[in-house]
Amino acid sequence: MLKQAKVQLVTDLTPRLKNSTCVVLVNFAGLSVSLQQKLKSELKASGAEMIVVKNTLIKRAGIEAKLDEKVLTDEVLSGQTALIITEGDAVAPIQVLGKFAKLNQVPQFKVGIVEGSFQDTAALNKLSTLPNKDILLSQVLGSLMSPSYGLVGVLQGNLQKLVYILDQRSTALSAEKEVSTRG
Repeated sequence: MLKQAKVQLVTDLTPRLKNSTCVVLVNFAGLSVSLQQKLKSELKASGAEMIVVKNTLIKRAGIEAKLDEKVLTDEVLSGQTALIITEGDAVAPIQVLGKFAKLNQVPQFKVGIVEGSFQDTAALNKLSTLPNKDILLSQVLGSLMSPSYGLVGVLQGNLQKLVYILDQRSTALSAEKEVSTRG
């Protein structure tokens, strides 16, 4: 790659790193071309993109984008590194990577920045096993609504008892009235 092309790549990558909600670095050694294409299409479906760039260029773009220094260490930026970037849901691509890695044993999480906070390999693995955002929101909503449903059930039960008692009383009055009219 020519020096001018490298400079242009860093220039293009820097604002993308600044504007992203999630930046994850993965080791994709051992990932075949066909699996790499499959992973890229799955990531694209979740609103993310996988970019394979030389480690030195990732470091330059990361420094210009003012990424956390823990992401740009020589230890992290060694071997075959791919960037996963998204400006949308920050957890969705991590979940895609987790499921994909579980099936294929590659790629492996290195580190990442999720919504501005540094995440190590263990944290990324935990995030990858969480349910998606919609399921989590529905679980929270269900937890918030549960007391209301209980209250409605209790109140409805009392109303049903009242209706039952009134019905019984009405039936009893009708029976008394019928007996008194006969006698």
